[in-house]
Formats: sequence, structure tokens, C-alpha cells
Amino acid sequence: MKILILGGTAWLGRTIATTAIAAGHDVTCLARGTDVAPGTVVVRADRDRDDALASVSGELWDAVVDVSRQPGQVRRAVRDLEPVANRYIFVSSGNAYASQEEVGQDEDAPTLDPLDADVMASMDDYGAAKVACENAVVAGFGSDRTVIARAGLIGGPGDASGRSGYWPWRFAHPASDDGAVLAPDAAELPTAIIDVRDLAAWLVQRAEGGPTGVFNAAGTPVLFPEHLSVARAVAGHTGSIVHAPEDWLTDRGVGEWSGARSLPLWLADRSWYGMNARSNARAMAAGLVLRPLADTLADTLDWERAKVESGPHGAGLTDSEERELLANLDRRFDAEGGGHGPGDL
Repeated sequence: MKILILGGTAWLGRTIATTAIAAGHDVTCLARGTDVAPGTVVVRADRDRDDALASVSGELWDAVVDVSRQPGQVRRAVRDLEPVANRYIFVSSGNAYASQEEVGQDEDAPTLDPLDADVMASMDDYGAAKVACENAVVAGFGSDRTVIARAGLIGGPGDASGRSGYWPWRFAHPASDDGAVLAPDAAELPTAIIDVRDLAAWLVQRAEGGPTGVFNAAGTPVLFPEHLSVARAVAGHTGSIVHAPEDWLTDRGVGEWSGARSLPLWLADRSWYGMNARSNARAMAAGLVLRPLADTLADTLDWERAKVESGPHGAGLTDSEERELLANLDRRFDAEGGGHGPGDL
């Protein structure tokens, strides 16, 4: 098969290209960057230009895979490639849904209103922009030639956000002398990670043929304590976990979800709990195969260990921040004579 990847130099796109090449396909990546997988044909282009696809719109393609977030880029791609491509695979996002609160929602749940503009003004427009991209693809190619993959949180080796790497790394490298690790007291929080390799493999399958339509391409939800238990096991951690109340963490400037001075994957706002608890049954029925969470976290930990930097990119607490919070939490609970204290998970 001839597969055109619009992108292919960043994490997911490059993994898709590598997977497609391993499956024996001819892969062309149209991108501004140059870090493409070995064996791909590279076409340098800026998709913000109206004529960006001129060099590939004269060829026939079995499938196009697009990971863009900019509606203008997708509208131009649909315009130029519909006559020459059999199938369009668009990687959307669970952020396209109007509500992130309900647990177990499937693909029929309402989405946001589409963004009218061609370019997002900020990341606040991300979900609406993805909806606009989806609409453009379906309008141009029709539902029988389109796959919309609303991806959940993507993790695994290469996760520069640190969201899938922080917890195995922290359990493998406790900041405290006694091996204690700080975690939010969020027993009912759902988490779900789809390994980038599993997502890429499924997207290549959809490029090859089979079911079309809209799919929640997401991991299977597990509660946050189970996620921590798996991360702890792959890291070989034998210390304790100190569970801190969520409001205590918030009051001390500890962030949720990702970024600096955060506890990754944590969401204190219950109205976001559905984001990591969507039904992936339709994608599973269409061939999505998910490896065990332990394998994803173990491989991510190996990737983190192989880096020069001492810890995950872009997320989590530094050692000094963790030690300070643990010390303050211990003093607070010693003084008040109760609450959550150190204990094995």
C-alpha cells in the first residue's frame, strides 16, 4: 500500500510511519521537519501554505493519515487529496466531546461546536478545532472512506510530557531517605493510557481497510490507585506511599494532570473524570489491541532511564519539592493527630 502521512516527524506520526514500514507499506511523510523514520520518503512542506500539498496531490494514495489540529490545514488537505486518496484516517481527540464529566460515554456523545477559524487562537480552542477537522474530513470523503480516531491520553516510550513516565520514575527514584512517595488521595479517579505503539498499529490497520467511522481510540480505564500499584511494581518500589488530601495539595500550589510542580494524571475536579473513562468497545471490536499497562510503564521507565536528563520531561515534582511537601505533610498530621499518613498501597 501507498500511505501518505501528513506529519510523521513528531512522536505519534513517526511511530505510525515506523509501524507502517514494518508492515511492508510504502510511506511518504509530508512535513516541515526532517526527523522521519528510516525508509520513508520525505516531502518538505509547510501546511499553512495553500499549495502545500501540490507535490503529492498528483499521485494516487491508498490512505492518508493526518494528525493536525488546525482546521485550515485539514480543509486544504481534504480539498487536494479527496480525488487521489481512497481513505482518510484522522487522529482526533477525546477533547472533542462537549462534556468530560460522564463516565462510560461512547462515540455518540455530543461534541463541541466546531471552530469557525482555520487556526486555533490558543489551546483553549483545541477540542473545537478537532471537531472542525473531523467535520471537514467527513464532508469531503464521506463516512465510508473516513476513520476518525478520538485518541485518549497517549503514553509509552517517547512520552516527552512525562505523564506516563513520572510515576514509574518516581517509584524507582524516591526523593525521601525512607523511600516514601507522595501521591494524591484520589481513590475514585479513573485513568486510561493508550500505548503509542498500540495506537499506531491500529491506525495502520485502519489504513489497510476494514471498519470506518468514529472510534474512541483509548486505553481501558483503571482507577488511580491501581495505576500507582502497577507503576510501583514495575519500579520495584518497597517504600510507602503518602496519600495527601487533594485540597492540601492544591493549597500548596501542586498542579494537576501535567507540567512543572504537578502530580501527573491527577484530576481534582470531578467534572473531568469522564475524560479517562470513555468506552473503547467500538475500537476494540474494530481490532484495537492493548498491551498490559505494566508493559507500557516498564518500557517507559526504560526509556526514561536511557535519557541524559534525570527524570521525565515536563511533568512532576522535583526531588526538593517532594521532600518539602512530605516534611510539611508529616508535621501537619503529627500536629493535628490524624488524617492520611504513610502507608503501603
